[in-house]
Amino acid sequence: QVQLVESGGGLVQAGGSLRLSCVASENSFSGNTMGWFRQAPGKQREWVASITSGGNTIYADSVKGRFTISRDNAKNTLYLQMNSLKPEDTAVYYCNKVLLGLGIGAWGQGTQVTVSS
Repeated sequence: QVQLVESGGGLVQAGGSLRLSCVASENSFSGNTMGWFRQAPGKQREWVASITSGGNTIYADSVKGRFTISRDNAKNTLYLQMNSLKPEDTAVYYCNKVLLGLGIGAWGQGTQVTVSS
């Protein structure tokens, strides 16, 4: 079972940037598609972006052009660069292994991102 630790969240003004990190505890990270998800207050968790082991990426329409997902397989680390942040990006952000658009591993504690208007 891969354990995931997210970090890098915080409070930022609209238009600002944050970079999230996710460290996985096992080597299996390097062979899997990984992704970011988020859950806003009162809403269901939603998929944000994914990256394959080979570096191919895909994004939700709501973040396309503003967020960039990347990975460092040598460090078992996943990143999410978030630019031009909007108040509607406010959520707890999680990383996970991805299969068919769903997170399939155990969820970590997430990292809170709050964007003020």
